[in-house]
Amino acid sequence: MKTKLYLLLVLSGFLNFSVFAQEKSKKELKAEKELQKQKEIEALIDSKNFVFEARKATPQGGRLIILDYNTYFLKFNAEKTTCDLPFFGRAYNVGYGSDGGIKFEGMPENIKAGKKKNKFSVKAEVKGRDDVYNLMFTIFFDGGASLSVTSNNRAPIFYDGEISAPKADK
Repeated sequence: MKTKLYLLLVLSGFLNFSVFAQEKSKKELKAEKELQKQKEIEALIDSKNFVFEARKATPQGGRLIILDYNTYFLKFNAEKTTCDLPFFGRAYNVGYGSDGGIKFEGMPENIKAGKKKNKFSVKAEVKGRDDVYNLMFTIFFDGGASLSVTSNNRAPIFYDGEISAPKADK
């Protein structure tokens, strides 16, 4: 009887050990994936070449607006930055007949990138055809990002989304 009880205890110990070993390996895999994603994001920021895709917009003094379509972007590159984002809020001096969005192409100047505890920050200034845009990105290790756009002719607006590597043109 004692031997059966002893065998039962030993078997249950081995089973529990294997379950704990699997749990530990799952945690290690998750941590490894997070570290890999963090390195990818850091490489994108160091290269100063990434695409921000907006998912939400928050105008100054307004409420959060969900952007339904995945068509709003800002392609950031050290040589040429292209932006096509919607604008909601107060515009002070906008040309007659313009579509109201934030659309520009230009070369970014005064690029400053830094790393804090659990996020990166990138600041730049882009001179468009009719305005000067100050961009401030806050980029998290998982690829999530927020973008603040201020300009001379419009009220500030904030976007939430994610960054990724630019797709190669065919």
